[in-house]
Amino acid sequence: MKGLILGAGRGTRLQPFSDLVPKVLLPVANKPLIQYNIEKLTALGITEIGIVIKPEHRELFELIVGDGMPWGAHITYIYQHESLGISHAVKQAEPFIQEQPFVLLLGDNLLEQSLEELALPVTNEINDACIMLGYVTRPVDYGIAELENNRIVGLEEKPAVPKSNWAVLGAYAFNASIFDAIRSIQPSKRGEYEITDAIQWLIDQGKSVGYLTTEQNHSDVGTLPRWLEANEWMLDKLNRAEQLPLYPSERGNIIIPPVIIDPGSEITNSTIGPYASIGPGVRLQGCTIARSVVLDGTCLNDASLSHTIVNRKYASLQNGGS
Repeated sequence: MKGLILGAGRGTRLQPFSDLVPKVLLPVANKPLIQYNIEKLTALGITEIGIVIKPEHRELFELIVGDGMPWGAHITYIYQHESLGISHAVKQAEPFIQEQPFVLLLGDNLLEQSLEELALPVTNEINDACIMLGYVTRPVDYGIAELENNRIVGLEEKPAVPKSNWAVLGAYAFNASIFDAIRSIQPSKRGEYEITDAIQWLIDQGKSVGYLTTEQNHSDVGTLPRWLEANEWMLDKLNRAEQLPLYPSERGNIIIPPVIIDPGSEITNSTIGPYASIGPGVRLQGCTIARSVVLDGTCLNDASLSHTIVNRKYASLQNGGS
């Protein structure tokens, strides 16, 4: 089985931060989003991983992700020259996937759920496809599944009138029939080749499409508020697993867990936390930082930030903050 991660999305709702780096390279708890996805795949024993990117981002991906060796993987970069949707991105990977089953992950999605139950029905040839679903409160923002008698009977991308609150979460397992589906669909009203349309084609052709629901944490890190939300639940998860260092209060600082602070940062006379991520090369003097993400190289003096994402060039305030 192979793995495929999509990393060529425009990230328009994460601007201006996604103007500087691709959105899948933005950090959650000080780790690039795409790294979590690579680790999800290697946890299944998948070592052949393709990443679909824009050609102009190749150098950044090679710098941050490299060839996959740190995770025991081999990474192949695949180009998507036009932003024409998820199905279009998957189609670019057909020469890499060939006839093998594969797990597809959207690079800007963060999932706590293991992917094992998603992959097994396809590798064992029980299903032609299997998708992960999660309950969401704003279904108009997602691809939505219509369920009847424990079966998926319909899928619709960002429906104006959703038929359920069960969202497609950006994790899928497919066999090679998905490429026939992609070749058979037309662009949607948005001008994109939708993965939901391709899966609907499989259903209409009598293919077996299963699903896995999750009640565990999941975030589509496609907006600034959801980026902050993902940062909080990931810090909680790392804290529960005792994977966050305990930071001593020194240099006049007060540390309120859970927080993650890069050892290359320099903080003086500041209150940090809860739910703060402080990136590398950050310099803080006399600051109060809570429920926020401070990106690499940022220097702040006497700042009070809450529900904020900030770097050396831009700051974006969410839900209040100062």
